[in-house]
Amino acid sequence: MTVDASLSLIPADQPFAVAGALFGIALFGFWAERQAWGKLVTGAVWAILGAILASNLGIIPKDAPAYGFVFSYLVPALIPLFLMHADVRRIIGESGRVGLAFILACIGTAVGAWVAASLLDLGSREADLAGIFTATYTGGSVNYAAVIQSTGFDDGNIISAATAVDNLMSAIFLAGLALMPASAWLMRQYAQRNHTQEGELQPQQKEQGVSGFSLAASITFALLVVALADGCVALMNGMWQGFDASSLRYVFITVFAVIPATLFPRSMARMHGGQSLGLVLAFVFFAAIAAGADVAKLLESAPILLAFVLLLLAVHGIVVFVGGALISRLAIRISGKQDAGMALSLPELIIASNAAILGATTAPALAMARGWPALVTPGVLVGVAGYIVGTPLGLAIAALLA
Repeated sequence: MTVDASLSLIPADQPFAVAGALFGIALFGFWAERQAWGKLVTGAVWAILGAILASNLGIIPKDAPAYGFVFSYLVPALIPLFLMHADVRRIIGESGRVGLAFILACIGTAVGAWVAASLLDLGSREADLAGIFTATYTGGSVNYAAVIQSTGFDDGNIISAATAVDNLMSAIFLAGLALMPASAWLMRQYAQRNHTQEGELQPQQKEQGVSGFSLAASITFALLVVALADGCVALMNGMWQGFDASSLRYVFITVFAVIPATLFPRSMARMHGGQSLGLVLAFVFFAAIAAGADVAKLLESAPILLAFVLLLLAVHGIVVFVGGALISRLAIRISGKQDAGMALSLPELIIASNAAILGATTAPALAMARGWPALVTPGVLVGVAGYIVGTPLGLAIAALLA
């Protein structure tokens, strides 16, 4: 990748300066959420907004090799750091509800693409573009690239504009999801459920005994989990020619992380500091995503694509959150309990929507940022499901609209 280093105050070809800026934005996020004016939202929102502002003011680059390092090396390590205290026995019940919410999210994305394509004219490749956005908003950018290749879409200008729209709207949508729990009224419209793993210490309490030993143990654990997962992917690719097991990477990471957390909870509990470190890296990840949101380029070259994505995401949100509220009220009315088994809470819907729109990596990061550790593993699992179903769903929408 060739990057023009002259487009920002901090050049893209200075990786330590760029990394310092990303961590500085993460630090701003943690600081802002402690202030009186910033307490209503999570630090993740401030990190996202700070990165969008910094990149569009020309302070940090919109693209840089350092961002690729974050996506390739820091993001996979987030998952085991977040899951190191995850007892799978507590997860099973949560995953079922988040899975139901994720089905709503997939339906919302597909219906949104169809509605947007019906109301707007994207030209001769409209069906392919609808399929591309359906895929990326069912499991993230992995599906985005796959459907572009599968449809043979080769218009570089449109792909560039679509990427700018995707980056900006994904960052704004993520910020919106993080803001929703700040409304007490909105929270009351759904099932009332504790997602902080009741009966256990909160993450902040677990991390009090941080030492060099505990941090080294946490980092070693995270890196070994990722290494084992990548080894399994490579082994499967070698055993079956033509089979690409890369979509299973986060499945393996999840399995290898939760097994020791479930079998040896006391030993894993001694790894203080791991989840806090993961949260820092998550904020850096959010900043790297948001930095790619090129507002000027979007307004100049892609207003119709912006309108398309706005419509798609609006319909997605209606299906997920209005549909989720109706399901919750029906389940509560039938059972007479606010925490009825099939009733969906707002956090469960938020994490499912996040997993669909942005993939398996941001969902657990947002869960931890909002203080919902019980939803970390379900967020990873439905995000991985999005990798699996996103491409076929996108191709199906493209074929339907052709």
